[in-house]
Amino acid sequence: MTVAPTRARTGGQVVVDQLVVHGVDLAFCVPGESYLAVLDALYDVRDRIRLVHTRHEAGAANMAEAYGKLTGRPGVALVTRGPGACHAAIGVHTALQDSTPMVLLVGQIARGRVDREAFQEVDYRQMFAPLAKWVAQIDQAERVPEYLARAFHVATSGRPGPVVLALPEDMLGDTVTVPDAAPYLAVQPGPDPADLARLRGLLEAAERPMLIVGGSRWTDAACAQVQTFAEAWDLATVAAFRRMDLIDNTIPVYAGDLGIAPVPSLRTRLREADLVIALGTRLGDITTADYTTLAAPDPRTALVHVYPDPDEIGRVFRPALGIAAGPVAFAAALAALRPHPHPQAQAQAQAQAQAAPRWRAWTQAAHADYLASLAPSPYDGALDMGRALADLRAYLPRDAIVVLDAGNHTGWPMRYLSYGRPGRLLGPISGAMGYGAPAAIAASLMHPDRLVVCFAGDGGFLMSGQEIAAGIQHGARPILLIFNNASYSTIRMHQERDYPGRSIATDLVNPDFVALARAYGAHAERVTRTAELLPAFERAVAAGTTALIELQTDVERITTRGTLASLRAARPKP
Repeated sequence: MTVAPTRARTGGQVVVDQLVVHGVDLAFCVPGESYLAVLDALYDVRDRIRLVHTRHEAGAANMAEAYGKLTGRPGVALVTRGPGACHAAIGVHTALQDSTPMVLLVGQIARGRVDREAFQEVDYRQMFAPLAKWVAQIDQAERVPEYLARAFHVATSGRPGPVVLALPEDMLGDTVTVPDAAPYLAVQPGPDPADLARLRGLLEAAERPMLIVGGSRWTDAACAQVQTFAEAWDLATVAAFRRMDLIDNTIPVYAGDLGIAPVPSLRTRLREADLVIALGTRLGDITTADYTTLAAPDPRTALVHVYPDPDEIGRVFRPALGIAAGPVAFAAALAALRPHPHPQAQAQAQAQAQAAPRWRAWTQAAHADYLASLAPSPYDGALDMGRALADLRAYLPRDAIVVLDAGNHTGWPMRYLSYGRPGRLLGPISGAMGYGAPAAIAASLMHPDRLVVCFAGDGGFLMSGQEIAAGIQHGARPILLIFNNASYSTIRMHQERDYPGRSIATDLVNPDFVALARAYGAHAERVTRTAELLPAFERAVAAGTTALIELQTDVERITTRGTLASLRAARPKP
């Protein structure tokens, strides 16, 4: 159903009216002359769409990506042609790899200048083709409602992802009389009852089953339903890379995450499992240790792969059972898979106690290994991040939003913090540095009543830290913890592992982060000892504004479990 037009409008006004129709309440941009007509139309709806202008287009795109992660609705970013679109491309790539709904609107040169290498001309269909689900250019203002409706539909349906629309500046000035489109509807497939019956049969025949949860577009209710399923069947449950917030990490079946540095025994347990139920995750290279723990293309174990895009099922791993279903629909259907009670059981507690006796000890051992991993590794330095983050784990509220940048420093919050709904975890599965500060600012603007804490390395923060200025201007209040070891430490780690003693281009000469943050107007402190972190964090919370805490760490402590010296020692002698 479309809404009849009441007046003639410019193409720019039609674009903005469609954003309103599709429920956009927050958008991010760097302004540009190529889409002035859209900016002017946004002025008229500033009471309905809050427009946050950032200091760099990558910041705007990363903020939009964070919005999509938190809401399940497309995050919207607006950037100008040429350099603006190029800067925003990193956020589009993150949205693609992280399966995040997103719509990027790019101002474009006038239609009559195409193919003459006009000022800042780029063919966005070619540029973004491998980075987005769909790329198009709207050359007729009459078709703006059609294109915007399709953009929101594509971004949210099946496997979510980014859509890019180019908007020629002269098209935005055309005056047309055209009806609005109806609000978009996302389409997600659901499971067939026969698939659920086959899954039950595989479960009842298993000896060592494991559940892996991952992917995007989950709701709190769906997370709770999957958790109920996992506990009812006593399934050892693990999170895919950077998806730890999908399952309560404190429940007795949780066994850790399949990230860069998982619980040491976890990958062995995955290899030993005789049934793996992968729900919502693509089973990427990090989650599967370069496709080795399951073995590609023919897994060593029975694999049940549940994913919203049927083209993804069997793309890398051939499953014993493939189910095309979104996580919300599939989680709801799991209620039909309660374990059959023992015939002699008289009470529900007895029934559950006897539901899965074969693998309970295996699940308990996996959980015990996870609990043991929470104990900080021995360290005699002044600032022991393991102990400090264990203290922070006890302090953070359940609904805290934790944001990760990319790099080795994320090993500490991934290992020592605890996750689960209603708390959220935002981190780029794409591994994009510079994500942390913009994403944390967006999260704080969306949820001003919740504590938002960001972990970033010194290198990653210097790629996007200028967004503190935008955050303060718009009222954001995240707390940014900056690990300063004066190094691109992830690359240094790889160098020492593969080319010991020959590190190059990884040392950093950093500014005074405390002085820099204060210059932006943020609260800022420096922490050099373990006991200082929690009091500094409490003061940052009390400051009521954007806050930065610089953590002076030692590059020698390269991971939560190793040192540079241990990497050199482990390399075989020539």
